[in-house]
Order: sequence, then C-alpha cells, then structure tokens
Amino acid sequence: MTNIVERFFAVAQEVGNKPLLIEDGQVRLRYDALEPATASLAERLTGYGAQLGDRIVVQVEKSAEAVLLYLAALRAGLVYVPLNTSYTAEELRYFIEDAEPRVIVCDPADGPAMERMAGHATCRVLTLGPRGEGSLMQGLRPAEERATAARNDDDLACILYTSGTTGRSKGAMLSHDNLASNALTLDELWRWQRDDVLIHALPIYHVHGLFVALHGALLAGATILFHPRFDPARVIADLPRASVFMAVPTQYVRLLDQPGLDRRACAGMRLFTSGSAPLLAETHERFAEQTGHRILERYGMTEAGMIASNPYAGARIAGTVGFPLAGVEVRIADDRGRPVAPGEKGVLEVRGPNVFKGYWRNPEKTAQEFRSDGFFVTGDVAEMDGEGRITLVGRAKDLIISGGLNIYPKEIEMLIDEFPGVGETAVIGVPHRDFGEGVVAVVTPAPGASGLTEEAIVASLDGRLARYKHPKRVVLVPELPRNVMGKVQKAELRRAYAQLLLPGELESPR
Repeated sequence: MTNIVERFFAVAQEVGNKPLLIEDGQVRLRYDALEPATASLAERLTGYGAQLGDRIVVQVEKSAEAVLLYLAALRAGLVYVPLNTSYTAEELRYFIEDAEPRVIVCDPADGPAMERMAGHATCRVLTLGPRGEGSLMQGLRPAEERATAARNDDDLACILYTSGTTGRSKGAMLSHDNLASNALTLDELWRWQRDDVLIHALPIYHVHGLFVALHGALLAGATILFHPRFDPARVIADLPRASVFMAVPTQYVRLLDQPGLDRRACAGMRLFTSGSAPLLAETHERFAEQTGHRILERYGMTEAGMIASNPYAGARIAGTVGFPLAGVEVRIADDRGRPVAPGEKGVLEVRGPNVFKGYWRNPEKTAQEFRSDGFFVTGDVAEMDGEGRITLVGRAKDLIISGGLNIYPKEIEMLIDEFPGVGETAVIGVPHRDFGEGVVAVVTPAPGASGLTEEAIVASLDGRLARYKHPKRVVLVPELPRNVMGKVQKAELRRAYAQLLLPGELESPR
C-alpha cells in the first residue's frame, strides 16, 4: 500500500538541499522543499472540498509550480487529469463533462472562460500561472505536519485522455502501481544516478515528460535543467552541464539543424533517449556521426507507459525499439490473439504491472481492447526476432503520431464533414521530416457543390481543434478509393501522398 509520492519524498530526505529544478540558471526548487511545499498545496486542495478519489483537471503552462501541483494532488489522494495546453474550449468542455472534476486548475488568463464552462459542474476553478501567479499559490503558508494519503496499488493516480477512432477521447486510468512499476524498472534499466543532470524540454501533460522524465529524475535524486519549452539553441547550450536528455524525434531533427551540436558539446552526456513516435534511421545515424552518441529508442503508449527499450549496454539498432522491459510480457499475435512465429508480422499485445486499469467510465471499450487472458491489444503492428527484439512496422489502428502527439483521424474528419460543400473526408498521416508524420485531409465535394478551397476548410477548424491536429495539406479529389465492400482505402491514399510533405514538395506553412 504505497502512494507513489512517498518514494520521491524518501529520496528527497536523503539528498537534502540539492537542487531539483533549475530554470534559466536559477534554482526554482530544492529537494528539501518538496515535502513541505506539497503538504501546503495538498492542504489547500482538500480545503476546497477535494476528497480521496476526486478528479483534478489541470491545464496550465509548464512551471515548477505545476510540478508541485502534480505531486500535491497525488499526495492528497486525488486523481490527476493533465490536459494539453493546445486544447480549444470545445475540446475542454468534453473533458470536463467526462471527468467530472472537483477542482479545475488553469492559467489566470483562462479563468473566466473556464468558470463559464464549469458552471454546470460542482467544481472549483483555480488559477496557476508561471512563477506561481494566481489564486492557488496566493497566501500559501507552510502546512502543519500532514500525512500523505494512503493509497492501494490499484487506486487511481492519473487519468490521461487519448483519442479514439470514434472521435471521442478516452480516459486511460493509471494506478499508483502502474506508475511506480514503470519508474522503478526504468531507473534500473537506464542506470539513473544521483549525479545525473536531466535536460527536461518536454511538456508535462504527456506520459513522456510527466512520468518517464520527471519520475526518473525524482527516483534518482537527480537535478533537472527545466526548460519551459523546447528551444534547440538553449538545449545545446545546456548539454555541457547535463548527462541525460529525453526527446521526441522531431526535436532531434531540429537539434541536428542547429549549429553547435557536436562531440565536444556532448562530451559529458551519458544517455539520449527518444520516444513517442518512430525515429527515422537516417536521424539515428546522423546523430551518432555528429555527436558520438547512439540514441536509445524505446516504445510506450498512454495505456501502458513504457513497454520496450533498446539496451543501455548493447546494440542500439536504428529502426527497432529493443526488448520488452523486465516484468512486462509482450507477444506478437494474429487477429484472434494467437502468437505468430518469430519474424512474422502481427499486432503487439502487452501484459504486466504497467498496463492501465481500463478506460474511464467506458467498460465496453475496455472489454474490446483486452484479451480474456489479460493482454492489452495495442493496435501497433510489429515483428519480433528470435532474440525478442521488437521492430514496429505500422499501426493497425488508424492513428497518426505527429511530433510525439497522438492524433486520430475520425475527430478531424467529423469536423471537416460539417463544412458546407464537403461530401466526404479521409484523414491520413504521411511522412514529415520534422514531425515524423503530418496530417493530410483528402476531401471530396458534395454533389453539386463548387468553390471548395483548401484555405477555407483549414480556417474552419480554428478554435475548434488544437493546432497540432490541423491538416498541413487539404487535397481536393473527385472521389475516394474504395474496396469491393465500399470501405475507403486509406493505405492507397497514404501511398499516393507519401511524398506530399517531404522536402522538395510544395507544403503550406501550417
């Protein structure tokens, strides 16, 4: 029976006043302040009526205070629900209605709009800005001795929303044990050390930045060079002071295009990891040649945290995601869940302490995604060699991963289909140099319609859809390719437009 934050507090007690978060050369948080600061925030949250198991929805910019809020919410026994800061009001309304939070925390500028949106709900809206500006931190005083809420391993710690093929996001329920098992495994596998210094330039509403990076540093008692956003020049400037860097493929591409990324800058680094999207072999090899370091690529997803990793010591092979983590079972199976032979393609399925507890208030979808023997069907097509090394070859589910963020076409298709004159829409992901994949919408006109334009269709999504989901191109065609059953052949569209967003082709600047 362990609340995951107890593990972090135990480490904090050992390392004392060591810097935890450093931003712009200034220490923003020390380890010995972690326990009293989260105690004060936890007391304030419960003072607003939040009780064990209540949800706290958070949409704020990245800051040291946001990190404290996350840990304080878990300390109070609340269920933390982080939201992408790009979500529009229309998207937010759905999350609030679905999660039914007791507390919502947003940036000060968004407070009035969030109050209106939450007017129907029995929840309190609080604000938290950079450097702690806002009502949540106002007048905060050190709390008296306060215990951490006891949590069972299976008690929920977080709900992370991930898009679905129906166009509605699903809340993946992650327990304290899900988070702890993954963090402890990676701590050992990636050989985290007390003297490590992590460059943290990832968002903290996502598994990668919130769990993989932050938990790893906290368990190790390491120091974090905290970047509010990814700036390649600033990352390179920090490399000589760091030892670990975690990023998505698009960030590595941008680093390679920046002057100053060389072996000298990376001389003190011991680990570069990549995840959240496939890393091109070209990027992998170019980075190794330029820096002398081979990126460690790993594989995970919202519903299971990290699933597989290339080895810390051993061959890191471009194009593969390595081996299943210790304690995690992986099989490559056919559409009935029967394992296929080594080297054959199938859908990757996973079972272990890292796998989530199901989708929030959606037992039907949960049942669909699990086999009777407890394996979760990821929807990723992969193959595994005789040694157990995994190579991802595609996705069975209609998922686009752009810049490390998941995008499901159905959500975009539904909105474009509402535009006057649109007959039908097929949204696909095609190769993109920076983002791994870019969104392309292939659109047919309705009978008798005329005057449809790419610009007008994209403009209609403003304010209704997060910018990272907007199509980079809209292609107007007379009809969509179909099979004999009438189903749209998206594979054919992906082949036809595979070069559309690559260098040398015309690309709109979105």
